[in-house]
Amino acid sequence: MGWCPCETFSVPSPSTISNWPPYLGALPSSIGHIASFFRVADPHRRLSVRFLNGHCELHSLLHTSTINWIYVTFALSGVRMVRSDTHRKLPVNALSISSYPEREIKLTIGADFRLPQLPGTPLPRRLLTSTYYDTVAHDLARAGITLRQRVERGKQSWQLKIPLGEDRQEVEVAGAQNDPPTALRDLLIIHLAHRKLVPVVTLRVWRSGVLVCRGRVPVAEIAIDRVTAVQHGTIIGHFRELEIEQRQGDEASLRALERQMCDAGASDHDGRPKFYRALSLSPPSPPAEPEPEAPAIEHLKHSLAQHVWWLLAHDPGTRLGTEIESLHQLRVATRRLRAVLRTARPILLPAWGMSLQQELRWLSEVLGPARDLDVQIAYFTDESGRLSQRDRPLLAQFLAHLRTQRVAVQQVVLSELTSARYLELIHRLQQGAESPSVVESPIGIRQLAEGEFRKLRKAIRRLRPLPSDVALHKIRIKTKRARYAAELARSSVGKPAVRFMKAARAVQDLLGQHQDAIQAERYLRRFVKYSTSVRAGFLAGGMAERQRYRREMVRREITPLFKTLLKRGKKAWG
Repeated sequence: MGWCPCETFSVPSPSTISNWPPYLGALPSSIGHIASFFRVADPHRRLSVRFLNGHCELHSLLHTSTINWIYVTFALSGVRMVRSDTHRKLPVNALSISSYPEREIKLTIGADFRLPQLPGTPLPRRLLTSTYYDTVAHDLARAGITLRQRVERGKQSWQLKIPLGEDRQEVEVAGAQNDPPTALRDLLIIHLAHRKLVPVVTLRVWRSGVLVCRGRVPVAEIAIDRVTAVQHGTIIGHFRELEIEQRQGDEASLRALERQMCDAGASDHDGRPKFYRALSLSPPSPPAEPEPEAPAIEHLKHSLAQHVWWLLAHDPGTRLGTEIESLHQLRVATRRLRAVLRTARPILLPAWGMSLQQELRWLSEVLGPARDLDVQIAYFTDESGRLSQRDRPLLAQFLAHLRTQRVAVQQVVLSELTSARYLELIHRLQQGAESPSVVESPIGIRQLAEGEFRKLRKAIRRLRPLPSDVALHKIRIKTKRARYAAELARSSVGKPAVRFMKAARAVQDLLGQHQDAIQAERYLRRFVKYSTSVRAGFLAGGMAERQRYRREMVRREITPLFKTLLKRGKKAWG
């Protein structure tokens, strides 16, 4: 696998290692413990181990961003460990994986529908044969995930579609494997566990359409699909549908094309993928909201189920690590679950609620460094575009440094997401969403949400005329908690809660810009340290000045938003 330079240690078993490298700290009691997590003697070092494709990988991460990879292969005769001091991205496996976000609009069409005249290039007619795989209980479909083996003109590939915010991400592995590739199965560990994937339906699709262009820029691909569904060798249905898939156009361009197709006779679609439609499966949807006067536990179960589903939906994309939105959404779900449990603390069994909150806090800490790097990489990439050609190489070197760090942090994230601790947390969350451990209490859901608002209001009123950065960050945290608490009570309180949530979101976003500016200044100091040239210092000074301006603008704009927030909070909670 090209791991060099290296040191090799041959031992008969993990428990008898006599020459364990000292830079890894204390010897773990059992290297073979699947996906276990160890804290070593040095507080600035973390060690983790996980199984992947029949072997075990063990690595440590230094806060100085130096990566020491330990490659461990288990055999009947013993253990071979190879150390590499180079920065390397651990391969998922030997196969080539490609992925991209998918943004499309589906429309329903009748047998007599014809495409109107469109600017662009007609697409050649294609035959796509796709065999969809799922568990017998359709676990993937219920999670909003599809896995298929596609054949076109003799070429085969495996395609996995996973949620990405409100859109989807397509992951493809080329090759003629008969069974779903391990690389894709590894992404679905939470949804599959040990359940077997089986072929459930085959769709034969004749596709024709137009690549719509604006000048030379491809805006979207509009395709008419004629679908034949086959199950166990028997045709079980025929249908047609129209897809508008984004290329380089924006959201407004897609919506304009949608209106044009509807004017030509197309109609709204229920959004289900073809696989769902062929098997008459319902699309994944959140559970129905409880009645306004329902007991607090019913509102709690509904909220927990929503956020657990969202977390699970973005687990595969976070493991893949190619779209920053996946990790962001998983972290958002984690944060919301913590806020809900915090709000519901008066009606929860203390030991149950606190232990779950602690584990969710651990998960937030695991995801935090990756998210911070994603935000700063995006910021410095944007800043780079504003620089002259002369100055861009200086920032490009620092960006490369940050991206190397992000690759390393991704391995830590991936290791933790395969740990026994994470798997146990997921199991507990799924159980908790169905049957949370509560105590008898007369407190209603409205009172629970009102409590978080009162804490926020008290904190805002205590702010000094020139609040510190720390004070504003604390207000941002309390605003999030009050917003998520209002979301918990939304069906009970109604429109006043929705208006409060909107005001809270505005405050949260503005204070988020303030915090991002503070983080950017910290990274700028690292940039100066990383690149010691005088020119780099000059560039950093200019960028730091823009961050100070961002913070000043937030401080000017936040006061009227605070007033609106408190006003709407009073109307919602009294």
